[in-house]
Amino acid sequence: MWLNTDNILRSGDGVEYHPLRPFLPENARVLFLGSFPPQRKRWCMDFYYPNFINDHWRIEGQIFFGDKNHFVDMEAKRFKIEEVVAFCQEKGLAFFDTATAVRRLKDNASDKFLEVVEPTDIRVLIAKLPHLRAIVTTGEKATETICASLGIPEIPKVNTFVSTPLTNISLYRLPSSSRAYPLAFDKKVECYRKMFSSVGLLP
Repeated sequence: MWLNTDNILRSGDGVEYHPLRPFLPENARVLFLGSFPPQRKRWCMDFYYPNFINDHWRIEGQIFFGDKNHFVDMEAKRFKIEEVVAFCQEKGLAFFDTATAVRRLKDNASDKFLEVVEPTDIRVLIAKLPHLRAIVTTGEKATETICASLGIPEIPKVNTFVSTPLTNISLYRLPSSSRAYPLAFDKKVECYRKMFSSVGLLP
């Protein structure tokens, strides 16, 4: 449903165009912006954070349902995409990335080996989200790209936030949900929980 097959067909000459459409519920209060999706071979569903060993959906399951496996189909080793999408629409969680087209300089998903060919026009995304209160990044490349795009002089450190030139919208930099990021799952959960509380999605 959210796969952008037009962009997949455009990819060539080492350039990959974003394979997913922006997910922008009109009621969104939080916009997650990464750098770019992992290679297709690492996906278990056609939606954001599709790598089964990435803990983003486990973090949200733990926060909102008290169960890190709420969105996990353990037998099939995939995430429950219908439940994920419905949850994001209900809560008002938007997703896209800071690059619309990239070249991978190595055969992996590491940000430091991504060459941005076409950056995303972040202000166009934000203009479609009238209730937005927080932009969330988890990686250095995405954070630096947003700060440059919005003219934010201070790049936030992990687990902090800064104001943006946009009214009532803050930029949060949270720990990566990748298991390669050296922080315990429970500590990541608490970092994300504080952000969701600050924008009014949790008591």
